[in-house]
Amino acid sequence: MLEEQPSREQLLLEIERLRQQVEDLKEEKADLEILLETTAEHSDTLTSELRYRALEAVREGEIKLVQFLEAIPLGVAVIDALGQPYYVNHAGQLLLGQGVVPLNAVENLSEVYQLYVAGTDTIYPSENLPIVRALKGETSTAEDIEIHQLDQKVPIEGWGTPIFDEEGKVAFAIAVFQDITKRKQAETDRHNFINELHELNQKLEKSLVAEEDLTDAYGRFVPHQFLNLLGYESITDVNLGDQVQQEMSVLFADIRDFTTLSETMTPQENFNFINAYLSRMEPAITSHHGFIDKYIGDAIMALFSDCADDAVKAGIAMLHILNKYNQRRETVGYVPIQIGIGINTGSLMLGTVGGKSRMDSTVISDAVNLASRIEGLTKNYGVPLLISHATFERLRNPADYAIRIVDKVQVKGKSQFVTVYEVFDADPKEVRAAKLENLHIYNEAMLLCDRKEFREAGKLFEQCLRTNPNDRVARIYKKRCQDWRLLLKGI
Repeated sequence: MLEEQPSREQLLLEIERLRQQVEDLKEEKADLEILLETTAEHSDTLTSELRYRALEAVREGEIKLVQFLEAIPLGVAVIDALGQPYYVNHAGQLLLGQGVVPLNAVENLSEVYQLYVAGTDTIYPSENLPIVRALKGETSTAEDIEIHQLDQKVPIEGWGTPIFDEEGKVAFAIAVFQDITKRKQAETDRHNFINELHELNQKLEKSLVAEEDLTDAYGRFVPHQFLNLLGYESITDVNLGDQVQQEMSVLFADIRDFTTLSETMTPQENFNFINAYLSRMEPAITSHHGFIDKYIGDAIMALFSDCADDAVKAGIAMLHILNKYNQRRETVGYVPIQIGIGINTGSLMLGTVGGKSRMDSTVISDAVNLASRIEGLTKNYGVPLLISHATFERLRNPADYAIRIVDKVQVKGKSQFVTVYEVFDADPKEVRAAKLENLHIYNEAMLLCDRKEFREAGKLFEQCLRTNPNDRVARIYKKRCQDWRLLLKGI
């Protein structure tokens, strides 16, 4: 069935409707164009207003900044990125004697503004001026600048810093400077005052030199620490019979086979050798808070009043110094020397003994005698440093040292047995390392000896010797274990 076609009237009506829509769209377009034009005009007006307000704000800020810079009592100068003067405030003009002056080049800045190296007639190098250095991005200070005016020279101190733009480039350099005439005058006055004091002190020092020399001379014979322990500052205050009792550590050091060694030298060579040796040992003692009570031939007796650690550290230091001294001796053809060091800790009586015409400082104690006996034991065991159990007990932390027990001995003059320990921190590196590596085996062997299990103990000492053939103590105990076993069999 055919679809019914619209009538002519219907087509006309549809065309009219479409025409009306087109007209409406044209009106809407015209309205939009008017609105767009109005909006654009308003935007231009708003942009102009904002630009005007921004410029006004900048002008107002610049005015306030200038007012501020003009009000401060310090000189302020600004140069642009090309090095041309841009601004100088009122205080700056008064100091410089002029304001903004065009320059041919920034290198002429010092000459134009009459800037000199303080105290001279030399033009200040422009490249060193803080404001010029600021052009390179540096912040700096200088106080060796003088402004030479017609009738005066004004010392100034200046600070320079760069001002960067939004791209991080230097746009301006600013310098702040001030007159430091009063400060320089004060420094001069202070210098003169110091010179006057120096002259007065020289006179006073001359009057004290003799007394100081005398005190130092006495100090070489009676240690200052000895006087301090007695409660005195000067030897002249000491009286016969003054004494004090205190717990201290005693160190004895002696050269091995010195008699044999001295037989090969003349008396003068002996004297020189002893002084060379003793002068090297003394710093090891004094640097660890000890003092030398006396020299007994080639032997040293030193006292330590603070703690046992000081004495042990001093003994270790003495052995290190001796190693270096022996290296030097060998380079010139002399044989190396060996020393033994014994340390004990206990109660000592310090004081003065003698008569009216002659008195001496002394230390009286069984602890002193024991320290000397322990030093003698170093020869028996072939070790350089032994300490008593009393010293071992008073160490703050024995684990800080390389220590092992050596023996329980009955020394001459003592009814009770004394335990002695070897401190082997100063042994050659490889020997020390081997002793430390074997320490647990060594200690176990010593316990077996206490239990009279000599066969097993001897095996462990033999094990120590396989890794460290230079272990004299282990070798001694291996031999003892053999002897003790034979003795037990004989019984």
